[in-house]
Amino acid sequence: MARLVVVYKTPKDPSAFDRHYFDTHVPLAKKIPGLRKYEVSTGPVMLPAGPSGAHLIAILHFDDAATIQRAFASPEGQAAAADVQTFATGGVDLFFFDSREV
Repeated sequence: MARLVVVYKTPKDPSAFDRHYFDTHVPLAKKIPGLRKYEVSTGPVMLPAGPSGAHLIAILHFDDAATIQRAFASPEGQAAAADVQTFATGGVDLFFFDSREV
C-alpha cells in the first residue's frame, strides 16, 4: 500500500475552508483513479506538546507510489490539485510514500 498525506495549515477563514473542502474538494478528490480509501482528521490536530498549526489532515490510500504519481497525472488528479489552490489559504504540505506493516 501507499499513502498520500496532506497537511492543511490553518486557513484564513476556517469555516470557508471546511465548506469548500467537504462540499467541493472531497467530491473532486474521490474521482481520482486508483484511490482506495480517503480519511480525514476530526477535531483539533494536536502535537504532543499541544496545539499545532495544522487545521486538517487527509490520508489517501493507493496501491503503491507509482499509482499515486499516475493518479495525479490524470485529469481528475489535476483538477483536484488545482482546486487546492482555491481554498488552502494557510498553505499545504503533501507527502507520499509506500508503506508496509511491521
